[in-house]
Order: sequence, then structure tokens, then C-alpha cells
Amino acid sequence: MPTNSHPYFLVTAVPGPGPFLLDGPEGRHAAAVRRMRVGERLVLTDGAGTTAVASVIAVAKSELTVEVGPVELTAEAGPRVVIVQALPKGDRSDLAVDLVTEAGADGIIPWSASRCVARWTADKAVKGVAKWQTVAREAAKQSRRARVPQVHDLHTTKDLLTVIDQAELALVLHEAEATPLTGITFPAAGDVVLIIGPEGGIAPEELTAFRAAGAVPVRLGHEVLRTSTAGAVALGAIGALTGRWHG
Repeated sequence: MPTNSHPYFLVTAVPGPGPFLLDGPEGRHAAAVRRMRVGERLVLTDGAGTTAVASVIAVAKSELTVEVGPVELTAEAGPRVVIVQALPKGDRSDLAVDLVTEAGADGIIPWSASRCVARWTADKAVKGVAKWQTVAREAAKQSRRARVPQVHDLHTTKDLLTVIDQAELALVLHEAEATPLTGITFPAAGDVVLIIGPEGGIAPEELTAFRAAGAVPVRLGHEVLRTSTAGAVALGAIGALTGRWHG
């Protein structure tokens, strides 16, 4: 597996061993922003688990030529964790996506909860998903992840009932629950869906619907966290409680 000390750059497909021209936005960033020099090393990734370490052999104004080494495939951690994130307001929307990506989320589902202050409608939903995809992409590179989490389309509460039904385990973070996250038995594989409510909390009727669909409400800790930070904290706990950090 490539060392995490090298910067990551996303490409459409990771080339086989040999010379490769890194151009476009990634090439400009490497040459003009990071100012990489001949002899330095970087990692090319397709964001789907394929990576290769490469050495810079030539530098131009807005592109690099690199010598690509052996291609490797990074397996997904088990179990997969899909974050259902109620839409935060303002800048906290991007922050929530950035943090859960850095913490290892495998998928992110934006959720229009009844108590959300922020609302995505029509074109705004398309733009919102695209913005979250960009944030996830940049956060994945920053945290040197070989896999960029998929950002799904905006979901309603009704849509989430199907997501819960198809998951190996579905959890709802709720500060009033007695069952702690540490008391849950996690599957070794499959999808764990983690639902995070908005600033105003999850409405009683939403919680009832999630329970009926098979989701388990749990308490993350004694403190009440912001919607933008709860997902990252929960992912850290799940990483320690499962085999996700042991692969």
C-alpha cells in the first residue's frame, strides 16, 4: 500500500507502470500550487481503490511527467459505513461532508429532515449534491484516501426507509436514547447506515418510522454534538469498535 506521506492526485484511470503526463486541474495543482520538483513522489488514484506511487521526472508550468510504479488495489474496510446526513445550515454543510470523508465514510446520503433549516429544492438539490461531491473529493485527497465516498441524491424520510431495510445494520444517533453506541454488536461486513439528525433534532414521527423500518436508536456519548461533527465522532468510535481500523 502506498505510504500516506505522499500527496494524492485523482485521475480517471490509474495507468500501468511507465511514464505518465499528469495535466489538467490535478497537474496544475501539483506543478503550480504544490510546486513539486523532480525526484519527489506522489500517489495517483482513481478514487475507487486503485493507486500507484509515481516519481516526478519532469516539471512544466501546469503539468508533470511522472514515472508510475506498480498498481495496487486497496480493499474496502469492513463493514462499510454510509452516513445519512440531515442538511446542515450555512457553512456547516460543507464541514459535515469534509469531516465524515476524512473520518472514513464510504457513502454519504443527504437527507431532507422535517426540522432542517436548510432546504434543497429542484435545481438547488442538484447543485447541493454536486458541491458535496466536490468537498468529498478534496477531503479524500487531503486525508490520502484511495476511495472517494459516493454522495447520493437527496433523500426524503420515506426514501430512507428503503435504505434502512437494505442495510446490514442501521443506527440513529439520538441524545435521549439509553443504549450507547458501544453496546452495539456490529457486523463484520455489509453496510452500516448511520443517521444523523439536523440542528433541530429528529422529529418524533421520523424516529418512529425509522424504528419501524428496523433502525436502532443509540446515544453517541454524554455530550450533545453538532450535526456537522457527530458523524466524524461516530465514525471514529465505529473504527475502534470494528475491524475497520485493523485492515
